Amino acid sequence: MPYDRAKGAEEVKKALNIMALAVAMVWAVAVPQQPPPDPKSAFDAAQQALLAHDYPKAEQGFRQVLKIDPQSAAAYSNLGVIYIRQGKYDAAVEAITHAKKLAPRMSGLDLNLGLAYYHKHDFAQAIPAFERVLRADPQHAQARYLLGLSYFMEDEYEPAASTLAPLMGSEKDNLDYLFVLGIAYGKSHREDDSRRTFAQLVEAGGDTAHMRLLLGKAYLDLYWNAKAEAELQRAIALDPKLPFTHYDLGVVYEREGKLDQAAAEFKQEMKTMPTEPWSYEDLGTVYLEQGKPEAALEMFRKALAINSQLPASLEGIGKAYLHKGQPAEAIPYFQKALKFHADNSKLHFQLGQAYLKSGQQAKGQQELAEAGRLKARALKMQEEQLSGKLPASITPGENP
Repeated sequence: MPYDRAKGAEEVKKALNIMALAVAMVWAVAVPQQPPPDPKSAFDAAQQALLAHDYPKAEQGFRQVLKIDPQSAAAYSNLGVIYIRQGKYDAAVEAITHAKKLAPRMSGLDLNLGLAYYHKHDFAQAIPAFERVLRADPQHAQARYLLGLSYFMEDEYEPAASTLAPLMGSEKDNLDYLFVLGIAYGKSHREDDSRRTFAQLVEAGGDTAHMRLLLGKAYLDLYWNAKAEAELQRAIALDPKLPFTHYDLGVVYEREGKLDQAAAEFKQEMKTMPTEPWSYEDLGTVYLEQGKPEAALEMFRKALAINSQLPASLEGIGKAYLHKGQPAEAIPYFQKALKFHADNSKLHFQLGQAYLKSGQQAKGQQELAEAGRLKARALKMQEEQLSGKLPASITPGENP
């Protein structure tokens, strides 16, 4: 099984989320606009509670303001701030959206709306909010940073690179920023810019195991396998027990077809991080490639015992049973994997094969037909993207 790009990208993004969300949290901006005269005292008291971080009291106060003046955009806006700081992001979006309807030009609303969507991991919705902030103020560094990260999370690498690049002067020592920008350059086929950015990463981070791991992950995500191998080996030399170094090096070896070396690295990672499922899952994949279905089954089951929601492990068990000549046992695992990826043509094909080999001809043909339909659809979409053809429901000049 080839390296799972989605899982690799997800590992990168998970690390970025921890960093970016912590940075973003401090950027929710209370809006001190004055409400109409009648609720002024209630508003001022709620504002003081918000400044004192007494969020229950502040929420109660702004709710009281809205009972007196339902048109108080400032009260809705500050409720949004409270909800962001309490982690109630859906409520924050609702409150800030209401404020925008009442006062679309109120300062701070788009930034806070973008923050709420960002915390929800709804990066597609965060992007237009941050874009509006930057159009109004191109020097707004916080909005630029979060917009660049949002583009990156949506795999829009060229906009991510162009948005983040102007921050280099102030962020040249920020390892996470350099990591993201370097990958964005690489994904945009700007290799010289990527190399310069990673050189700055080395300069800023020094020769530490963590920095070498970070750089190795970047090269891994860009499929620069030789560079990834060198950096990960250096990280292991500096700290043999640093989590994920052996795992990532195992992925490199698996890509290069060095299956015995990959297996050894995954086993070593299990000693360092025994409660993480990825090494068991990838070792199961290696065993499948080596023609060892029984050993593969053991590894996939161990991965699922840690996290039952792993479609690649479910698929792996199905494939192992097919290798063993037990198609009936494979069927439920392919079915479970399809619950996560219903449009995966390969899974439908494998399920179809399992049905056919178990004597269920009608179901097998049905799955094979679905696999063909999905594959044809994917090819058509790819052709349309390459040709620039728009879907039939959208014409030039219209908003989708």
